[in-house]
Amino acid sequence: MSFNALIHMHGDSWAILVILFLLSVIFKKQKITLWLQRLFYIVMIVSGVAMLAKFGWPGLFIMKGILALILIGLMEMIVVRTKKQKPAAVFWILFIIILIIILLIGYQVIG
Repeated sequence: MSFNALIHMHGDSWAILVILFLLSVIFKKQKITLWLQRLFYIVMIVSGVAMLAKFGWPGLFIMKGILALILIGLMEMIVVRTKKQKPAAVFWILFIIILIIILLIGYQVIG
């Protein structure tokens, strides 16, 4: 697979993932959005690891990968807490901060 294809697959999977996450939060009783969200976790992780391998495992992008895994955990916690009608404000704040950092690293604003 070409590097350009990996970049597009990874970026597009992130965009779709965030949209599916928001839909999962809004439509709490829908299971299909959550299942699709989890499918895109896999696509995003596989494409990210493939890009890391092609880049030669640079430290900043390894950090981005770790933050991405934390972000996935936050998404899961937000969805579950929202479904159970428990407060999730702290998780939302962390989600927004980490998402912004990931985007800044991904678009090479940071680094």
